Amino acid sequence: MNRILIALSITLISACGNGEPAVPAGGIQIVDIQGAGDTSPMNGQQVSFSAIVSGDFQNNDADTSSNLGGFYVQQEFPDSDAATSEGVFVFDGEQPETDVDVGDRVDIEGVVKEYFGETQVSALSVTVSGSGSIAATDVSLPVAAVTTNSDGDIIADLERFEGMLLRFPQRLGVSNLRALEQFGEVGLSQGDRLHQFTNDNLPDAAGYGAHKTSIAARSIVLDDGMRSKYPSTIRLLNAGPTADYSIRTGDSIGGATGNLRYSRGSGGGGDETWRLMPTTAPVFEADNPRPGAPGVGGSVRIASLNVLNFFSNIDRGRASCGPQGDDNCRGADSHEELARQLAKTVSTLALMDADVIGLIELENNANESIAAIVDALNVRLDSRHYAFVDTGTIHSDAIKTGFVYDSSSIRLAGSFALLDSSIDPRFNDSRNRPALAQTFEVVNSGAVITVVVNHLKSKGSSCEANGDPNTGDGQGNCNRTRSAAATALVDWVDADPTGSGDPDVLIIGDLNAYLMEEPLRVFRNAGMTNLIEATDRPYSYVYDGQAGALDHAVASKSLVAQVVETFEWHINADEPALLDYNLENGRDAARFDPDTPYRSSDHDPIIVGLDLTD
Repeated sequence: MNRILIALSITLISACGNGEPAVPAGGIQIVDIQGAGDTSPMNGQQVSFSAIVSGDFQNNDADTSSNLGGFYVQQEFPDSDAATSEGVFVFDGEQPETDVDVGDRVDIEGVVKEYFGETQVSALSVTVSGSGSIAATDVSLPVAAVTTNSDGDIIADLERFEGMLLRFPQRLGVSNLRALEQFGEVGLSQGDRLHQFTNDNLPDAAGYGAHKTSIAARSIVLDDGMRSKYPSTIRLLNAGPTADYSIRTGDSIGGATGNLRYSRGSGGGGDETWRLMPTTAPVFEADNPRPGAPGVGGSVRIASLNVLNFFSNIDRGRASCGPQGDDNCRGADSHEELARQLAKTVSTLALMDADVIGLIELENNANESIAAIVDALNVRLDSRHYAFVDTGTIHSDAIKTGFVYDSSSIRLAGSFALLDSSIDPRFNDSRNRPALAQTFEVVNSGAVITVVVNHLKSKGSSCEANGDPNTGDGQGNCNRTRSAAATALVDWVDADPTGSGDPDVLIIGDLNAYLMEEPLRVFRNAGMTNLIEATDRPYSYVYDGQAGALDHAVASKSLVAQVVETFEWHINADEPALLDYNLENGRDAARFDPDTPYRSSDHDPIIVGLDLTD
């Protein structure tokens, strides 16, 4: 494997081995096997050597929580070459002939091999010949240099420590839970939690490149020490200080200790990177505890919530959804999953206690999807009277936006309006979902407000066919498409599309743009205020281990003085996906709690409290 080295600044604390550095006379040492490069200079050769077991990850032994099909050994005395590792993994398969323990001195005969970029010795024989000890080497992030893996991704360069017993003495933050369920891994990073580049910085290709390099130098993966995919026990999920602990991004761990491995998640799957295989039980600190019910001030509360593809039709693997019945279905794959998704959604809405809620990622049918939510919400609350704006299907996409409102406090003022390309060609409705506007009147006061719920084009797929490429400045795919839509949206709301006669407008929803990106600057330049900027380091989504604000609440100039509070309810983005309604891949159904809002979606809801004056 070719990994390209890029120099950085570093803090490294060395504390290798026991006793004075020495090389026993004669025989092969681990440093000879490892060499100073990415690939062993002895690859394919049969070797004999002695070393101390520093990490026991054998299969079919007393420890069933750490199974990698072998064990790590380290030479007892370090050499003087900082570029060569003194540890290596010994593969002895599913049924090892010799059961080893940490501290055993072992004599090994085997063949040197490269396995997904990790130097290993495939054992022919293993004999316990004595005992010894290995002290962990302290390594602090950020590392001295970064490199690229075979996928072209930038990662930390830790080649000099491959196979060795390491300890990270500093407190590292939990940044990435994406592969916790599939591979049992947790992404860790040094310093404050990671944020998307354009959440804090203006788009810039050079700056974005430096940002990616910095994140790579600050990051490492804490693995579960298992080779299996979708393990039945998620070792790191509840590894906290209390019995009710559940891991969230923003939590932290200090003194993480284990053997350093270079691999993908399990076998050939997952990201190719450096992984710490724990030799002591990890214990996380709950630095980012789950929030309770939101107590948002103001007499009127308006919210937005992405409902994670809520489809009333079951996804049976065929194209039977969408207005024409020829689009792929999303969402629940069974009636059991649908019941779980509905229960979790309703729990969230009930605790939210909002007067108006803009919903994103509803199935685009006549009203079945939104009606199912409203009916279940009214049953749950018993005394509240929620209703929905009946838009019918909206254009041809598989998903749409919608409005739910509390009819005991809010009534409709006129009809809804849609912004699409027929109204303004700058709003490309083959990429963006049409914007939905509705004016609402407060029952007690007669005050009115127009709310516009949106779901602009995502960053995930290309718009290059529309002359809108990813320019590499941090804004991702389709930035021009979103920016043009935002410009059209500003002009449209200024023209009062619902005929309200009132300038108070609140634009909400998933705009798929981070704070400093061009679509958000369109609103600022028009004199509008993004209300989430008043919150501390705003974010509503975590992607690739980096938090950022994709969901926004943008107020017209006249409305700003009537805003009491804006609240990002962090119930979803920080939670691992394995807690959502899905049941695939043998997931333990008992982990799901329908009565809590946590991981009801992958986006956090935004709630705005208002005291409307007219």
